[in-house]
Amino acid sequence: MTHSFLLEIGLEEIPAHVVTPSQNQLAKRVGDFLTEQRLSFDEIKAFSTPRRLAVEVTGLADKQADIQEEAKGPAKKIAMDDEGNWSNAAKGFVRGQGVTTDDITFKELKGVEYVYVNKFIAGKSAKDILVQIKDVIEAMTFPTMMHWANYDFKYVRPIRWIVALLDSDVIPFSILNIKSGRQTQGHRFLGEAVDLASVTEYVKKLEEQYVIVDSNRRKEMIRTQIANLENNQDWHIILDEDLLEEVNNLVEYPTVFSGHFDKKYLDIPDVVLMTSMKDHQRFFYVRGQNDEILPMFVSVRNGTEANIANVEAGNEKVLTARLEDAAFFYQEDQKQTINDYVERLKNVTFHDKIGSMSEKMERVQLMAQIIGKRLGLNDHELSLLQRTSEIYKFDLVTGMVGEFSELQGIMGEKYALLMGENPTVAQAIAEHYMPISADGKLPKSKIGAVLAIADKLDSISSFFSVGLIPTGSNDPYALRRQAFGIVRIVEDRQWHFSPLEVLNDIKGLATIHPDLFTKMTVGENDKDILSFVNDRMKQWLSNKNVSYDVIESVVESTDADLLVMSEAAVTLENHKNDKDFKETVEAINRVLKLADKNEATNLVVEQVLLDNTAEKDLFERVEIIQSQLADLTSEKLYTTLSEIRPLIENYFDQTMVMVDDTKIKNNRLNQLSLIAKMSSKLGNLSKLNIK
Repeated sequence: MTHSFLLEIGLEEIPAHVVTPSQNQLAKRVGDFLTEQRLSFDEIKAFSTPRRLAVEVTGLADKQADIQEEAKGPAKKIAMDDEGNWSNAAKGFVRGQGVTTDDITFKELKGVEYVYVNKFIAGKSAKDILVQIKDVIEAMTFPTMMHWANYDFKYVRPIRWIVALLDSDVIPFSILNIKSGRQTQGHRFLGEAVDLASVTEYVKKLEEQYVIVDSNRRKEMIRTQIANLENNQDWHIILDEDLLEEVNNLVEYPTVFSGHFDKKYLDIPDVVLMTSMKDHQRFFYVRGQNDEILPMFVSVRNGTEANIANVEAGNEKVLTARLEDAAFFYQEDQKQTINDYVERLKNVTFHDKIGSMSEKMERVQLMAQIIGKRLGLNDHELSLLQRTSEIYKFDLVTGMVGEFSELQGIMGEKYALLMGENPTVAQAIAEHYMPISADGKLPKSKIGAVLAIADKLDSISSFFSVGLIPTGSNDPYALRRQAFGIVRIVEDRQWHFSPLEVLNDIKGLATIHPDLFTKMTVGENDKDILSFVNDRMKQWLSNKNVSYDVIESVVESTDADLLVMSEAAVTLENHKNDKDFKETVEAINRVLKLADKNEATNLVVEQVLLDNTAEKDLFERVEIIQSQLADLTSEKLYTTLSEIRPLIENYFDQTMVMVDDTKIKNNRLNQLSLIAKMSSKLGNLSKLNIK
């Protein structure tokens, strides 16, 4: 006999972005709970609206599976004394197993007799187990939590009701002053409270009260209604999936409607119109058959078509006010020059502990030129980079960005073009923020990519230098995202880029331009910064399914070049299954262990001290490799190390390194240290798992 179980948590309106993750979390936690409790089931259906999270479990077992198991206790010589009496150890063991000494048997294991007992644990009924489901509810976590009334308990929003039904029976428990029951709530304005006779009524009864609990069905209703509107009006509606997800989690009963705005607002840049509609009003924008933006919008109300004209008019009024502001700012912003805005940045604080936005821009100007030269930009490109870095934050003090902060950079590009700047400069202004998320778009232009790296590295080094370092999940200045952005840009452009070299450059700049670094302690946190960036490299390589041991190896490369790390990871990952990989790494690791004992920094090998053929052969081969080392790719370097493995093995067969003669010992350690130094360009190969 199987059952159906329904759990619904009724809440005040949940933020839209939290609804779907919370629905999925509840389903997973309930599934894990049932599995842990040995209650089998067929399926868990998850439901959610802004006011509820719910799961329906079907095919739920009537009771836990019984347990019949054998438990091993102490050795017989410990369990019984010489007179055959049970010891306290034996009595304690059987007591813990819920049996008596009469149930003890003995079995031999590896020549020793041990106490064993067979025990039977009868499974509890599902009804008894499900009372504990309150622990699942209370254990849930959310991005934001809140208290209410005088309770210490925190949750995403106040809990208003709980439904817990096993078929038609209520599973009784309470959280705070809320008792579980069979009553759920319909639409806040259109529906009523309703008692559920059984689990099977849940979806149908709530739909009668204008609540569509299946989020996928709600989304499909929105898609269908928008498609019908497109066909009827000959429109093309941009169905942004993120916006659709958000809108879907704002309503319980979706009804699509459209509205319009004055054509005069089409003079505003499309991006401003789209931002006003999508980000501020949660509207879908409309394009014509020639892909032009039309003075129309589409939205979704939480209710039926009743009085829909009033809803349309209200939304049109709100959007018009927003567009009127945008039009005003767009016109007013063009009355000032870029230089006017740049001058105003002197009065804008980047951070109290660091300095002004103007000072940040001056630092980035200097850093961008250094980075640009390191990355091979020509004089013309460096000139464009210089102009971009002089003005790239100017739009922060425009009225438009003040009102629509999400347009920073985007409006910088628009205004720069309107004010006669080079298109490459304008493009780079928008691109320097990229990527704005872990998988966001990357700069397409070389100038934008260099400026993005310089700006991000300045932010990271600046915040680290004043002690504002991310800890745990706390990263208020998004430094992890910026460091990850550097890694992604370098990988995308295939640039050889070493943060260590640039940090050394920054120390030089701080000496020449102390006025730009007055509040910062430059250079003292370089080790932490490098580790921070390397952690993002680990994340990047992990996303590419590189093995953990390979990742740990390459980030300890003596070459701090991010691209070299990435290439080394690919090389080692590709060779891990080679038949001689294990032998090659073992040979190098043997070298590394002895090289660690060498205290010398000047690695000179004196030929006159070479004693045998194996030493001489290895010396000659290493000399050749040393002369080619600068031009060796990661792939070629690994191949070279693999090729000299027989020479290394032969060397160790014929040569004792740690001899009494200090000069010979040191000479041999220097020889091994040269090989270790070469291999360290790939990484710390001792980290590789070759078992």
